Amino acid sequence: MKIENKTFLIFGCNGLIGQSITKKLSREGAKIFAADIELIDNETFKDENIEFIQLDINDENSVSRFFKKNKNLDGAVNCTYPRNKNFGKSLLEVDIENFNENVSLGLGGAFLFSKLCASYFLENKKNFSLINLSSIYGVITPKFDVYKNTTMTMPIEYAAIKSGLIHISKYITSYINDSRFRINCISPGGIFDNQEKNFLEAYKRNTFGTGMLEAEDVCGTVLFLLSDASKFINGQNIIVDDGFSL
Repeated sequence: MKIENKTFLIFGCNGLIGQSITKKLSREGAKIFAADIELIDNETFKDENIEFIQLDINDENSVSRFFKKNKNLDGAVNCTYPRNKNFGKSLLEVDIENFNENVSLGLGGAFLFSKLCASYFLENKKNFSLINLSSIYGVITPKFDVYKNTTMTMPIEYAAIKSGLIHISKYITSYINDSRFRINCISPGGIFDNQEKNFLEAYKRNTFGTGMLEAEDVCGTVLFLLSDASKFINGQNIIVDDGFSL
């Protein structure tokens, strides 16, 4: 699964998964454009293979300019998680304005980025692999029991975004209809981020024993889908969740 000397754009490099993917691909010898809406000063992130750029996935002009400037991309990973300050409320507390805005930010941004990747391929006719980060909750309905006795919930906007993302990826892949251009999704289970103890324990009971994943646990699947080892895998959604969705 060699990716040495290939060039990838990692969008959403500041997040837990984005940071892990950026570091993993760099260690494997890839050149990385690490993009996010805000750049962070992280000493552990410094690497000669990584170039940090400030981009907003919902800003068509700036993302288009990036693609026009860089003609040697082999693929991209969309790890972005745009949302407004009211994201994450319980179902009956979500008003239509915030629902629409969050779906527009999350799913609209993913649509725009996937479309621009497709346009980039059509212009350059160079092998290109795009990975969109979905979620197990883009595949199954929430297991609300794991949120009992916690202050947490599973936002309905999140489910709408992540399920829609899977179908958008399939749609654009089918539309382009060229084996050199691939879009696949990865749907991770929950990622550990110091969540509440009751939630962590309940979540773990629904897995085969691991419980919440570490961000690094997603990197192997990313590496596989970006490499030539997966060159005929197209329009698929790969679940990485230690059995949570079963």
